[in-house]
Amino acid sequence: MASEVTGWTEQKLGELGEFRNGANFSQEDYGSGYPIVNVKQLYRGRYASMQDVHELATTALSNPQSLFLRHGDILFARSSLKASGAGQVAMVGPCKPHAIFSGFIIRFRIKSTVRVIPDYLNYLLRSPVYRELLTRIGSGTTITNLSQDTLARLSIELPPLFEQKAIVSMLGALDDKIELNRRMNETLDAMARALFKSWFVDFAPVHAQIEGCNSGFPEDIVALFPNSFEESSLGEIPKGWTVEPIDNLTEAIGGTTPSTKEPEYWTPDIHAWATPKDLSKLDSSVLRKTERRISDKGLNQIGSGLLPVGTVLLSSRAPIGYLAVAEIPVAINQGFIGMKPREGVSNLFLLYWAEVAQETIKSRANGSTFLEISKSNFRQIEVVRPDEAVMKKFDTYVRPWYHRIVANENETATLIRMRDALLPKLISGEIRIDPMEGER
Repeated sequence: MASEVTGWTEQKLGELGEFRNGANFSQEDYGSGYPIVNVKQLYRGRYASMQDVHELATTALSNPQSLFLRHGDILFARSSLKASGAGQVAMVGPCKPHAIFSGFIIRFRIKSTVRVIPDYLNYLLRSPVYRELLTRIGSGTTITNLSQDTLARLSIELPPLFEQKAIVSMLGALDDKIELNRRMNETLDAMARALFKSWFVDFAPVHAQIEGCNSGFPEDIVALFPNSFEESSLGEIPKGWTVEPIDNLTEAIGGTTPSTKEPEYWTPDIHAWATPKDLSKLDSSVLRKTERRISDKGLNQIGSGLLPVGTVLLSSRAPIGYLAVAEIPVAINQGFIGMKPREGVSNLFLLYWAEVAQETIKSRANGSTFLEISKSNFRQIEVVRPDEAVMKKFDTYVRPWYHRIVANENETATLIRMRDALLPKLISGEIRIDPMEGER
């Protein structure tokens, strides 16, 4: 079939490859065996994530080879909420050996005889136009349900192979940088987390002095730490340090939701207003924006007002434990405890303390419908407070890493806007790429 764009063709998706539904399993089938990709792994980027995959016992499969995934397979979510962005698509990139896929996914494998680059097809199907189209062609009112037959009839606009390669190269360079930033931030966060654990959980510099071994830290750092321990209500702690309620280190603040029945609380949308959902979407512990915003009148309904940049946000219910540092002034709903550090306390110390203290925090929660930790219960949690010089030195070490994480997040946001602006123009032919002669 002819396309409206010169040199492009239009084909049905079913002509380009073959579909396969995944298999359904019970909870008892999971154990040790094949890594299984589920729908949630499709929401992490252009590639299906291989992180946090569960494993399926080998005894649960009679013909596992038919479900094996390989690089270039396109995966569709068979069912998803329309409100959450239905028709989620991701391509299989670097893949674990013998990885398979669940019954909530349809696998599409391109035929070797067609001139289609899997990465191009993946970008095409993930574009706003096709995402909206996948929502419309699916059956169901609240839930979108996709079938092989429906997908097979989907019209696909295909540029010549050289143009597919050029489009993939351009968009892929942006995605590669986005992924590089994500991995760099994971590394920086892991470094900060490890340093916190070494100093404030394992007390490694103190043990090093007692045992006369090399701690790996410069002598001026080790000299800041005591060379002995003393008993406390939390067990042995470095001599001279104290056990105090977290209320001594931070002001714990709550929020609320302005009435949604009052439009004037939400329009004009001036101020950032966070819910735990905003934190659930983050790749790092940095809050740069919120899904919803409120007006001046809406802000007046929230007693805690706008929390300043640097406030540590902890979701206090449904679920407990999401964490982020606010990089914007932000108002919060009732699902948070905002931690404003008191004088001499590093907000990054509070961030990593709250991460380490997750189980303790959750143990203070109660509730019949869902667990929630109140501000009064939170304020009583005991924490080992280090010498002020040690906390200051920790901040000096970790702060540049955190600033790098924020800079990477800002750059990633710019790259995503650039990619998302280019994508529909490239796949529609509005922007054409004129390759060098000989690349055709």
